Amino acid sequence: MQEMIVTLAHYATLFLESLAVLIIVCGSVRALYLYVSHCAFSRRCLNEFTQTRLRLGHSLSLGLEFLIGADIVKSAISPTWQDLGKLAAIVAIRSVINFLLLWEMKETEKEVLTG
Repeated sequence: MQEMIVTLAHYATLFLESLAVLIIVCGSVRALYLYVSHCAFSRRCLNEFTQTRLRLGHSLSLGLEFLIGADIVKSAISPTWQDLGKLAAIVAIRSVINFLLLWEMKETEKEVLTG
């Protein structure tokens, strides 16, 4: 039974990590496409550039959340204190990055709305 749970957790981790990579890559490709299609041939594209950054930021944030979930699942199977310490450090770093990313996106949205 325990071996089955370990195997399930392993596949769940691979799925979550793959999903995170897919979200980040798709978001990046979409942002690049929007930037090139709206800004590459225009002199006045500040609004489109800002919207593209916000869309990319949402993708990065969601991808980071899935990576945190994958790390939690990975360490849930017979963790050692060293594994828990690594998990805490990884989650803390990714959470800080995500917080700063969301804060930047919120500030950018305020700038767009005010003018």
